[in-house]
Amino acid sequence: MDKLAEIMAHKRREIEPRLRPVRERELARFAEAKPPGPGFAQALDQPGRLGVIAEIKRRSPSAGAIKELADAVEQARIYTNAGADCISVLTDEKYFGGTLRDLWEVVEFEVTSGRHVPCLRKDFMLHPVQIIEAAEAGARAILLIVRALDDDTLKQLHESAQIAGLDALFEIHEERELDRALNQGAKLIGVNNRDLTTVQFQTNLAISEKLLPLIPQSALAISESGIHTPADAARVRAAGARALLVGEALMKAEDPEKLLQELREA
Repeated sequence: MDKLAEIMAHKRREIEPRLRPVRERELARFAEAKPPGPGFAQALDQPGRLGVIAEIKRRSPSAGAIKELADAVEQARIYTNAGADCISVLTDEKYFGGTLRDLWEVVEFEVTSGRHVPCLRKDFMLHPVQIIEAAEAGARAILLIVRALDDDTLKQLHESAQIAGLDALFEIHEERELDRALNQGAKLIGVNNRDLTTVQFQTNLAISEKLLPLIPQSALAISESGIHTPADAARVRAAGARALLVGEALMKAEDPEKLLQELREA
Protein backbone atom coordinates (compact mmCIF):
# COMPACT_ATOMS: atom_id res chain seq x y z
CA MET A 1 0.00 0.00 0.00
CA ASP A 2 1.40 3.42 -0.93
CA LYS A 3 1.44 6.26 1.60
CA LEU A 4 -1.53 8.13 0.16
CA ALA A 5 -3.61 4.94 0.12
CA GLU A 6 -2.65 4.35 3.76
CA ILE A 7 -3.75 7.87 4.72
CA MET A 8 -7.04 7.59 2.82
CA ALA A 9 -7.80 4.23 4.45
CA HIS A 10 -7.24 5.77 7.86
CA LYS A 11 -9.42 8.77 6.94
CA ARG A 12 -12.29 6.46 5.94
CA ARG A 13 -12.13 4.78 9.35
CA GLU A 14 -11.85 8.15 11.09
CA ILE A 15 -14.90 9.75 9.50
CA GLU A 16 -17.11 6.64 9.48
CA PRO A 17 -18.86 7.49 12.78
CA ARG A 18 -19.75 10.95 11.40
CA LEU A 19 -21.17 9.79 8.08
CA ARG A 20 -24.81 10.60 7.31
CA PRO A 21 -26.85 11.67 4.31
CA VAL A 22 -26.21 15.26 3.23
CA ARG A 23 -29.07 17.00 1.45
CA GLU A 24 -28.69 19.76 -1.11
CA ARG A 25 -30.74 22.23 0.95
CA GLU A 26 -28.41 21.71 3.90
CA LEU A 27 -25.43 22.63 1.74
CA ALA A 28 -27.24 25.56 0.14
CA ARG A 29 -27.81 27.36 3.44
CA PHE A 30 -24.05 27.95 3.71
CA ALA A 31 -23.97 29.69 0.33
CA GLU A 32 -26.70 32.00 1.60
CA ALA A 33 -24.67 32.98 4.67
CA LYS A 34 -21.07 33.24 3.49
CA PRO A 35 -18.47 34.79 5.81
CA PRO A 36 -17.53 38.38 4.90
CA GLY A 37 -14.60 39.07 2.61
CA PRO A 38 -13.47 37.72 -0.75
CA GLY A 39 -13.80 34.16 -1.93
CA PHE A 40 -10.73 31.91 -2.04
CA ALA A 41 -10.14 32.02 -5.80
CA GLN A 42 -10.94 35.73 -5.92
CA ALA A 43 -8.33 36.51 -3.26
CA LEU A 44 -5.67 34.47 -5.07
CA ASP A 45 -6.11 36.03 -8.50
CA GLN A 46 -3.54 38.82 -8.29
CA PRO A 47 -2.59 40.19 -11.73
CA GLY A 48 1.09 41.07 -11.92
CA ARG A 49 2.26 39.06 -8.93
CA LEU A 50 2.06 35.63 -7.37
CA GLY A 51 -0.78 34.91 -4.99
CA VAL A 52 0.35 33.17 -1.81
CA ILE A 53 -1.49 30.52 0.21
CA ALA A 54 0.33 30.32 3.54
CA GLU A 55 -0.13 26.98 5.25
CA ILE A 56 -0.44 26.11 8.93
CA LYS A 57 1.29 22.74 9.24
CA ARG A 58 2.72 21.39 12.50
CA ARG A 59 4.19 18.20 11.12
CA SER A 60 4.15 15.91 8.07
CA PRO A 61 5.01 12.29 7.25
CA SER A 62 8.06 13.47 5.29
CA ALA A 63 9.46 16.25 7.49
CA GLY A 64 8.34 14.94 10.88
CA ALA A 65 7.92 17.72 13.42
CA ILE A 66 7.99 21.13 11.73
CA LYS A 67 6.59 23.39 14.46
CA GLU A 68 4.81 20.88 16.67
CA LEU A 69 3.62 23.33 19.32
CA ALA A 70 2.51 26.06 16.92
CA ASP A 71 -0.63 27.92 17.88
CA ALA A 72 -2.87 28.08 14.82
CA VAL A 73 -4.24 31.54 15.58
CA GLU A 74 -0.81 33.01 16.22
CA GLN A 75 0.45 31.51 12.98
CA ALA A 76 -2.57 32.94 11.17
CA ARG A 77 -1.82 36.34 12.70
CA ILE A 78 1.75 36.16 11.39
CA TYR A 79 0.58 35.20 7.91
CA THR A 80 -2.15 37.83 7.84
CA ASN A 81 0.25 40.57 8.92
CA ALA A 82 2.68 39.36 6.27
CA GLY A 83 0.05 39.87 3.58
CA ALA A 84 -0.89 36.28 2.75
CA ASP A 85 -3.72 36.16 0.21
CA CYS A 86 -5.18 32.95 1.65
CA ILE A 87 -4.46 30.57 4.52
CA SER A 88 -4.44 26.79 4.31
CA VAL A 89 -5.33 25.05 7.57
CA LEU A 90 -4.45 21.39 7.82
CA THR A 91 -7.17 19.64 9.80
CA ASP A 92 -5.79 16.09 9.66
CA GLU A 93 -4.58 15.11 13.13
CA LYS A 94 -2.87 11.74 12.76
CA TYR A 95 -0.42 12.64 10.00
CA PHE A 96 -0.21 16.45 10.15
CA GLY A 97 -1.06 17.44 13.71
CA GLY A 98 -4.01 19.64 12.80
CA THR A 99 -7.62 19.73 13.97
CA LEU A 100 -10.94 21.04 12.78
CA ARG A 101 -10.86 23.33 15.82
CA ASP A 102 -7.79 25.03 14.30
CA LEU A 103 -9.91 25.99 11.31
CA TRP A 104 -12.73 27.33 13.47
CA GLU A 105 -10.31 29.44 15.50
CA VAL A 106 -8.40 30.80 12.51
CA VAL A 107 -11.61 31.82 10.74
CA GLU A 108 -12.88 33.46 13.93
CA PHE A 109 -9.63 35.41 14.20
CA GLU A 110 -9.91 36.58 10.60
CA VAL A 111 -13.51 37.72 11.10
CA THR A 112 -12.98 39.47 14.43
CA SER A 113 -9.78 41.15 13.22
CA GLY A 114 -11.62 42.46 10.17
CA ARG A 115 -8.92 41.12 7.83
CA HIS A 116 -11.04 38.35 6.25
CA VAL A 117 -8.23 36.31 4.67
CA PRO A 118 -10.09 33.30 3.20
CA CYS A 119 -9.21 29.84 4.47
CA LEU A 120 -8.83 26.46 2.81
CA ARG A 121 -9.72 23.32 4.73
CA LYS A 122 -6.83 21.07 3.75
CA ASP A 123 -7.68 17.48 4.52
CA PHE A 124 -8.32 14.20 2.78
CA MET A 125 -11.88 14.65 1.54
CA LEU A 126 -14.08 11.63 0.93
CA HIS A 127 -17.66 12.54 1.79
CA PRO A 128 -19.93 15.61 1.67
CA VAL A 129 -20.18 15.57 5.47
CA GLN A 130 -16.60 16.89 5.49
CA ILE A 131 -17.74 19.77 3.30
CA ILE A 132 -20.50 20.53 5.80
CA GLU A 133 -17.83 20.62 8.52
CA ALA A 134 -15.65 22.94 6.44
CA ALA A 135 -18.53 25.29 5.69
CA GLU A 136 -19.69 25.33 9.31
CA ALA A 137 -16.17 26.34 10.35
CA GLY A 138 -16.18 29.20 7.82
CA ALA A 139 -13.77 27.80 5.23
CA ARG A 140 -14.02 29.31 1.75
CA ALA A 141 -12.46 26.33 -0.05
CA ILE A 142 -11.78 22.61 0.24
CA LEU A 143 -9.08 20.38 -1.24
CA LEU A 144 -9.81 17.54 -3.66
CA ILE A 145 -6.88 15.19 -4.26
CA VAL A 146 -7.61 13.82 -7.72
CA ARG A 147 -5.33 10.80 -7.35
CA ALA A 148 -7.19 9.70 -4.22
CA LEU A 149 -10.74 9.86 -5.62
CA ASP A 150 -12.67 8.21 -8.42
CA ASP A 151 -14.56 10.39 -10.90
CA ASP A 152 -17.96 9.84 -9.30
CA THR A 153 -16.67 10.92 -5.88
CA LEU A 154 -14.86 13.90 -7.39
CA LYS A 155 -18.08 14.98 -9.05
CA GLN A 156 -20.12 14.53 -5.89
CA LEU A 157 -17.67 16.50 -3.75
CA HIS A 158 -17.19 19.26 -6.31
CA GLU A 159 -20.92 19.73 -6.75
CA SER A 160 -21.43 19.70 -2.98
CA ALA A 161 -18.77 22.37 -2.55
CA GLN A 162 -20.33 24.53 -5.26
CA ILE A 163 -23.78 24.28 -3.68
CA ALA A 164 -22.28 25.29 -0.33
CA GLY A 165 -20.55 28.28 -1.94
CA LEU A 166 -17.04 26.88 -1.47
CA ASP A 167 -14.27 26.85 -4.04
CA ALA A 168 -12.60 23.50 -4.77
CA LEU A 169 -8.86 23.23 -5.22
CA PHE A 170 -8.17 20.20 -7.41
CA GLU A 171 -4.73 18.81 -6.61
CA ILE A 172 -2.84 16.90 -9.31
CA HIS A 173 0.56 15.26 -9.71
CA GLU A 174 0.51 13.95 -13.28
CA GLU A 175 -1.02 14.73 -16.67
CA ARG A 176 -3.88 12.22 -16.57
CA GLU A 177 -5.01 13.75 -13.28
CA LEU A 178 -5.08 17.17 -14.96
CA ASP A 179 -7.37 15.76 -17.65
CA ARG A 180 -9.68 14.37 -14.96
CA ALA A 181 -9.75 17.70 -13.10
CA LEU A 182 -10.56 19.63 -16.27
CA ASN A 183 -13.32 17.16 -17.09
CA GLN A 184 -14.87 18.09 -13.74
CA GLY A 185 -14.77 21.79 -14.62
CA ALA A 186 -11.96 22.65 -12.21
CA LYS A 187 -11.22 26.38 -11.88
CA LEU A 188 -8.49 26.05 -9.26
CA ILE A 189 -5.76 23.51 -10.04
CA GLY A 190 -2.81 22.88 -7.77
CA VAL A 191 0.21 20.98 -9.03
CA ASN A 192 1.63 19.13 -6.04
CA ASN A 193 5.38 18.81 -6.46
CA ARG A 194 5.33 16.22 -3.67
CA ASP A 195 4.73 12.57 -4.53
CA LEU A 196 2.18 11.49 -1.93
CA THR A 197 2.51 7.81 -2.81
CA THR A 198 6.05 7.45 -1.46
CA VAL A 199 6.94 7.12 2.21
CA GLN A 200 9.49 9.94 1.84
CA PHE A 201 6.99 12.28 0.09
CA GLN A 202 9.76 13.45 -2.25
CA THR A 203 9.39 16.85 -3.92
CA ASN A 204 10.49 17.84 -7.40
CA LEU A 205 9.74 21.24 -8.93
CA ALA A 206 10.11 19.68 -12.37
CA ILE A 207 6.56 18.40 -11.85
CA SER A 208 5.31 22.00 -11.92
CA GLU A 209 7.49 22.78 -14.92
CA LYS A 210 5.91 19.85 -16.76
CA LEU A 211 2.25 20.36 -15.80
CA LEU A 212 1.70 24.08 -15.27
CA PRO A 213 2.07 24.95 -18.98
CA LEU A 214 -0.74 22.48 -19.73
CA ILE A 215 -3.28 24.21 -17.48
CA PRO A 216 -5.58 26.48 -19.52
CA GLN A 217 -5.90 30.16 -18.64
CA SER A 218 -9.51 29.52 -17.65
CA ALA A 219 -8.19 27.83 -14.48
CA LEU A 220 -5.95 29.43 -11.86
CA ALA A 221 -2.72 27.43 -11.72
CA ILE A 222 -1.05 26.92 -8.33
CA SER A 223 2.29 25.31 -7.48
CA GLU A 224 2.30 23.42 -4.18
CA SER A 225 5.08 22.01 -1.98
CA GLY A 226 8.85 22.13 -2.21
CA ILE A 227 8.97 25.92 -2.51
CA HIS A 228 11.52 27.27 -0.04
CA THR A 229 13.28 30.21 -1.69
CA PRO A 230 12.53 33.12 -4.03
CA ALA A 231 14.46 31.19 -6.69
CA ASP A 232 12.01 28.30 -6.31
CA ALA A 233 9.08 30.71 -6.62
CA ALA A 234 10.58 32.33 -9.71
CA ARG A 235 11.11 28.91 -11.25
CA VAL A 236 7.47 27.83 -10.93
CA ARG A 237 6.21 31.28 -11.91
CA ALA A 238 8.20 31.01 -15.14
CA ALA A 239 6.43 27.71 -15.77
CA GLY A 240 3.01 29.35 -15.41
CA ALA A 241 2.13 29.40 -11.70
CA ARG A 242 -0.21 32.25 -10.75
CA ALA A 243 -0.09 31.34 -7.06
CA LEU A 244 1.94 29.33 -4.55
CA LEU A 245 1.04 27.14 -1.60
CA VAL A 246 3.86 27.24 0.96
CA GLY A 247 3.86 25.57 4.36
CA GLU A 248 7.07 24.12 5.74
CA ALA A 249 9.32 27.01 4.65
CA LEU A 250 7.06 29.63 6.24
CA MET A 251 6.52 27.60 9.41
CA LYS A 252 10.29 27.28 9.90
CA ALA A 253 11.30 30.78 8.78
CA GLU A 254 12.86 33.12 11.33
CA ASP A 255 11.14 36.00 9.52
CA PRO A 256 8.01 34.62 7.78
CA GLU A 257 6.90 38.09 6.68
CA LYS A 258 10.18 38.74 4.85
CA LEU A 259 10.13 35.31 3.18
CA LEU A 260 6.49 35.68 2.12
CA GLN A 261 7.17 39.03 0.50
CA GLU A 262 10.23 37.64 -1.28
CA LEU A 263 8.25 34.68 -2.61
CA ARG A 264 5.38 36.76 -3.96
CA GLU A 265 7.73 39.20 -5.66
CA ALA A 266 9.88 36.50 -7.30
